[in-house]
Amino acid sequence: MQSLGRALPLRRDPPPSRWAYRMQRLWLTPIFRVTARVGLPAFVITLAVGIYLSDQSRRDAFGSRYVAVKTSVEQRPEFLVGFMAVDGASPELSDAVRAKLNLKLPMSRFDLDLAALQARAQTLDAVQSAEVKIGAGGVLQVTVTERQPAYVWRSAAGLMMVDASGHRIAGLAERADRADLPLIAGEGADKAVAEATALLRATGPLTPRIRGLVRISDRRWNIVLDRDQTVLLPASDPVDALDGLLALNKAEDIFARDITAIDLRNEHRPVLRLAPYALEELRRAQGIAPITESKT
Repeated sequence: MQSLGRALPLRRDPPPSRWAYRMQRLWLTPIFRVTARVGLPAFVITLAVGIYLSDQSRRDAFGSRYVAVKTSVEQRPEFLVGFMAVDGASPELSDAVRAKLNLKLPMSRFDLDLAALQARAQTLDAVQSAEVKIGAGGVLQVTVTERQPAYVWRSAAGLMMVDASGHRIAGLAERADRADLPLIAGEGADKAVAEATALLRATGPLTPRIRGLVRISDRRWNIVLDRDQTVLLPASDPVDALDGLLALNKAEDIFARDITAIDLRNEHRPVLRLAPYALEELRRAQGIAPITESKT
C-alpha cells in the first residue's frame, strides 16, 4: 500500500573536511586544551599589562599608588606597637635591654624584625636568652632569662661577675659590692669555673676560712685561707688531693699549726711551709742555733 503523503527529502551528512578532522583530533589533546584555556588568556593579560607599564609615567603612578596603599594599611591603629615591656630582668638589665633595642615607638609591626631584635637583646652579657613577640594591645613583649652570678672573678682587667658556666655578666667597682659570692682570681679562672665549683663543694670544714681560689698558669688552683695560709693543689685530680688533705687534718689538725702553705703538687711528698717564727722555735727545740745575719 502506497503512502498518500509527500515523501520526505533525504538529509545529507557529508564527511568532515580534512582541517575540521585535524582540529577535532587536536582538541582532544590535553596539552592543547590547557594551552588554549590557560596559557592563551595568561599570555594576552601579560601582554596587555606589559604594554600598559611600558610607559615610565604609568609605572611611577602605579608605584606611588602601591606605596600609598601599603603605608595606609601599615599605619592603621590596630597595627601600631606603642609600648615595650621587659619581663624577667632586674631594673638595671631592663634599662640596658631598652637601650640596646633603641626603638622609636610607636612603630608599625610590619617595620619590626622580631628575630633581629631577639638576637640584639641576647648580645648583652647578662642575658642568657630572650624572647620577643608582639602581644595584645600593641605591646612589644620582651621576656628575658637573666644570668645569675655565681663568682666574682678578679683579673688584670678588674673585677667581673661570672655565672656558673664562666660567662661574664657585669663588672664590679669593689669586691664588697658582692661579698656574698666566692672569689676566683687569675687568668683563665673563668674557663675553669666547673673545677672551682667542685673544689668548693669538697672543702668541707675549710669553707668558712676560704678567702678565694687563685688560678696559676691556667693549669691548677691555689686555695687561699685566712691567717695567711695557702693550699697549693696539683694540676691533675685536685679534688682527690684536697680530700686527702682534709683526712690528714682531721687526724693531725695541721691547719691549727703555724704553717703558711701546704704544697700538694707532688702527691707522693706533701710539703709544709712553716711560718718564720715557727721555724725558729723548731730550731731551738732541736738545739740548732738560729740563723743570724752577718755584719760587715
